[in-house]
Amino acid sequence: MLRLLTIEFHKLRHNTASKVLTIIYFGLLTCIALIAAIKFDIGPIEFHLADMGIFNFPYIWHFNTFMASLLKFFLLLVIVSMMANEYSYKTLKQNLIDGLSKKEFILSKFYTVVTFAGFSTLFVFIVSLVLGLIYSDYNEFAIIFSDLEYILAFFIKLVGFFSMGLFFGILVKRSAFAVGAMVVWLIIESIFKGYLFYAFRGVDNIFESVNSFMRFLPFEAMSNLIKEPFSRLGAVRSVANTVGEQFTKSYDVQILDVLIVCIWTFIFIYGSFRLLKKRDL
Repeated sequence: MLRLLTIEFHKLRHNTASKVLTIIYFGLLTCIALIAAIKFDIGPIEFHLADMGIFNFPYIWHFNTFMASLLKFFLLLVIVSMMANEYSYKTLKQNLIDGLSKKEFILSKFYTVVTFAGFSTLFVFIVSLVLGLIYSDYNEFAIIFSDLEYILAFFIKLVGFFSMGLFFGILVKRSAFAVGAMVVWLIIESIFKGYLFYAFRGVDNIFESVNSFMRFLPFEAMSNLIKEPFSRLGAVRSVANTVGEQFTKSYDVQILDVLIVCIWTFIFIYGSFRLLKKRDL
């Protein structure tokens, strides 16, 4: 494993675009901390985002992992360009000539995906922990380390998303087309979801039925791992209660969603291997 990772990071170290995108990604993750500085004073009205409780434990684990997952596109570009460069610079063929098997080649890419996801998860964990210790109203040990399943869900979500990017990178051999193919897949999933709502309009519990089916598709499954946290915020719930609205949504990380994303990750990695094995290089 270490040998394969060394080969991959040697390639990335000499790729300027990958280094720039990685720096931008981790820089943007750090910028999550700047949310705490957002403050407006309009006459007698003072608005300080940190005072709304977004950095309270354990809510911060949910909020920060959701916000950080929106930035995963930057590392996706690193993953797909990493694969595209193998074809552009003929390093794939050279690695195979030098004795690397196709299975080892795919494993080297998967290990890189897991490493990127692991570093991202550790980074978000540290940033969230520091922000929480500074701004949270609750600092009991049990509260601080509750809801850490969001950190695990964030890691699994990144691994699944990057594995999908790796698959499309091998399938189309060009980074721009690979990203485009993923966007098309996302659009198709969205259109299909809309079609299901239209086709079964009037059916009882249509939202539950459609969502129960859609959760088995890759993008929907990854999205379900970490649901939006905003309606969970105490201030939002207070406003909703004032106007007579009630939130019954579950924000928990569901075991089924975790399993679905893990299965899709396996499909994408195995599919990448099968593509590479059948392809004449």
